[in-house]
Amino acid sequence: MLFDLQSRGRRTAVKIVYLGLAVLIGGGLVLFGVGTGTGGGGLLDIFNNDTQDTSSQISNTEKRAQRAVRVNPQDAAAWAELARARYLRAGVGDNFNETEGTFTAQGQTQLRSAEQAWERYLALRPARPDSNVARLMAQAYAALNQSADAADAWEIVTEEDPSSAAYSQLATYAWDAGQDRKGDLASEKAVELAPEAQQRTVRTTLERTKRAIAEQRVQDAVNSGAVTTAR
Repeated sequence: MLFDLQSRGRRTAVKIVYLGLAVLIGGGLVLFGVGTGTGGGGLLDIFNNDTQDTSSQISNTEKRAQRAVRVNPQDAAAWAELARARYLRAGVGDNFNETEGTFTAQGQTQLRSAEQAWERYLALRPARPDSNVARLMAQAYAALNQSADAADAWEIVTEEDPSSAAYSQLATYAWDAGQDRKGDLASEKAVELAPEAQQRTVRTTLERTKRAIAEQRVQDAVNSGAVTTAR
């Protein structure tokens, strides 16, 4: 998977390729807190701010959301807020290794709790799913090696943010999930939406991303075979 915590080479290669694309076309990614409508809140903000105050705020938000869903399990907004709070909790303290840039085992447990809240939210079929929380959940699913779920979450983002950056990210998640047709369509859309002067670069970068993912998939298969043979 794209953000396989056990595959540093893959994580580095593909993330660098995609980050280069994101910077080139102006971001629009939660990584930088751009385009979320929150005036910040990107991953860099979350994971670099480990103050007591931040942790306390997240805890209070989570508790409020938990109370709200207990009182009214049909409160979709409360489930979305709970998913958001649990995701944010996964990014602070002992839940996140800032040196490695990865979630710890504790952090991944928090991400799974966020996933449960998100699934409850989606089960209520909100008329307009929260794209800001969807951005966070896509990151959560990627960290949990669930690229297909990440792609599903990111499709919600593209509905609210039909930009070249958003479709580029969708293509990346889809390819990593083995959903090549979806990835190719998203890639084509990303190129189409990019400024004309940047379309060639966007296309080339996405081609490199797809190739890197495909090569890593082959390498993973080889490594898996080697492990099986060794056993």
